[in-house]
Amino acid sequence: MIRHLVLFKLNDGVRRDEPRVVAGVEAFRALGSQIPELTFWECDWNITDRPIAYDFAINSAVEDKDALQRYLDHPAHQAGVAQWREFATWVIADYEF
Repeated sequence: MIRHLVLFKLNDGVRRDEPRVVAGVEAFRALGSQIPELTFWECDWNITDRPIAYDFAINSAVEDKDALQRYLDHPAHQAGVAQWREFATWVIADYEF
């Protein structure tokens, strides 16, 4: 199994309640039911206000590297990424468990 973690940081001046951000969150929340390769899916806003904290997180799992690539290439994933690219940056970690 591979864990796929993503942490998002909203760009300066971007607020969580902006319509484009709300739409991006909705797009990511829907991925768990849209992409069959995902064996585990959760995402949500960070609840702490520590200065080093990121704003939004995705915690997911897939069976193997091939499944991870199919997830990354899936049109629904690509559409969500395109939305987030407009208002955030992110870091990822993929590891076997």
